[in-house]
Amino acid sequence: MAPPLVRKSATLPLPCRPDGTARIVAVADTHSQPHALMAKHLATLKPDAILHAGDIGELSVLDALREVAPLFAVRGNIDTRAHQLPDFLTIEMIGGERTLRVLLTHIAVVGPRLRGDVAKIARQDKATLVVCGHSHVPFIGEDKGLTVFNPGSIGPRRFGLPIVFGTIDLTRDRVRLAHVDCETGLPWSPP
Repeated sequence: MAPPLVRKSATLPLPCRPDGTARIVAVADTHSQPHALMAKHLATLKPDAILHAGDIGELSVLDALREVAPLFAVRGNIDTRAHQLPDFLTIEMIGGERTLRVLLTHIAVVGPRLRGDVAKIARQDKATLVVCGHSHVPFIGEDKGLTVFNPGSIGPRRFGLPIVFGTIDLTRDRVRLAHVDCETGLPWSPP
């Protein structure tokens, strides 16, 4: 029998940088084998926090991420030993004069559509952004009035998909989502 789904909420007051911005890095699907250049590229970005959207694998992966920045993580479908991690985590991020509520979970979409149960939880928690993993497919989209962000996978390559992670940049007037190629450290966008 599967353990019951666990929801948690946390407030992450981000200290603003001198220019009034804040940066979050989002990763997913490490599967115990994050890319060898992951730590280097994450440290270069100097994130204020890291979100891990599940399928961590060996929990020592989280220790390596915590060395870079404060970490918030949810368990994925392979994380059967990560009972201390929730399935859903709502985080309130404050950067400058901007507040962003994020629902972090592992499985949030079916094909290109946001699952109804995930959209319901996001709305209940007043989240406007859903960060998820599972598919290994990096994307930014909107569905059911919510923004959906899959940072892709920084674990072993699967089906020829890129090895990428995501950034969430808060400024005084907007939120910017982007992907970074974990092999090169350069911005990534679909071909």
